[in-house]
Amino acid sequence: MMTDETAIIGAGSWGTTLAVLLARKGIKVKLWVYEAELVEAIENKRENTLYLPGFEIPQIVKPSGSLEEVVAGCRIILNVMPSHVVRGVMSQLSSHFKGDEIVVNTSKGIENDTLMTMDELLREVTPPALHRRLSFLSGPTFAKEVAAGKPTAASVASKDDEAAKEVQELLSDSSFRLYTNPDVVGVVLGGAFKNVIAVAAGILDGLELGDNTRAALITRGLAEMTRLGVKMGADPATFSGLSGIGDLVLTCSSNLSRNHTVGYKLGQGQKLQDILSGMKMVAEGVKTAKSIMGLSEKHGVELPISQKTYSILYMDEDPKKAVMELMTRSLKGELD
Repeated sequence: MMTDETAIIGAGSWGTTLAVLLARKGIKVKLWVYEAELVEAIENKRENTLYLPGFEIPQIVKPSGSLEEVVAGCRIILNVMPSHVVRGVMSQLSSHFKGDEIVVNTSKGIENDTLMTMDELLREVTPPALHRRLSFLSGPTFAKEVAAGKPTAASVASKDDEAAKEVQELLSDSSFRLYTNPDVVGVVLGGAFKNVIAVAAGILDGLELGDNTRAALITRGLAEMTRLGVKMGADPATFSGLSGIGDLVLTCSSNLSRNHTVGYKLGQGQKLQDILSGMKMVAEGVKTAKSIMGLSEKHGVELPISQKTYSILYMDEDPKKAVMELMTRSLKGELD
């Protein structure tokens, strides 16, 4: 029997924000929380003290450490976890699905070992009855700003138009506007790829190279994203939308971006492991840079910015040298 509750798997900043967003609309939420101490904090203080401090969590949000309890009876289930744990957690949930749920993915990453995008991964680990209704939420959505009710817009992609519209109606309100998009491949790839370019943008800002340089990087990063996306079957128009250029500009231009922050510190000369050890939340672009290089080789697509970002992250290439090599590559036409 289905209830009028929505399940959210993951109580990081974005999962908690979506819980708050729904609760403000009067929708009951069951929120799966990994950390036992955080379940208690949310129950007693009505605040996510670890990942979203300063925002009240309404009483109709019920935290739980039990995956089975959270999804029981819920028609719509939001997956809001770091991409590298999606396989494990969703595999655990697989046997608890009834077959008529809508699973909404918000994770922005690409699995390292398999090079699977989140749509491919979820089709592998969830029952076939769910596959057509799988939906994917992406766009320029910093959690703190959405939680504060500042207006933004995002995309929800699904092969099932009715499922996309149902998610659109569920989440949209006067400050959070969703648009539907049938291009699952483009929306999912854009959400993951932009994190790599955001690391690169942070590196440039750490080097104090200025606004012109960042604007050029965003533009050429978009070209790389589109080039790979088209090879993978995406609609190029998607990359001109919210889950493409919208999310890309946001994460490349703000110190609220974890990926930009990692890049900024790299540009200032800090080491990757030192940077990551000081972070509570995941910067998806660090892992995704590996996957993007794998997809570049698999599909035969040249991605020079992504390649240099990978080299800085994992091969200790000097950022200044990387920029110089990008700037002195063979000249070519912009639309080539």
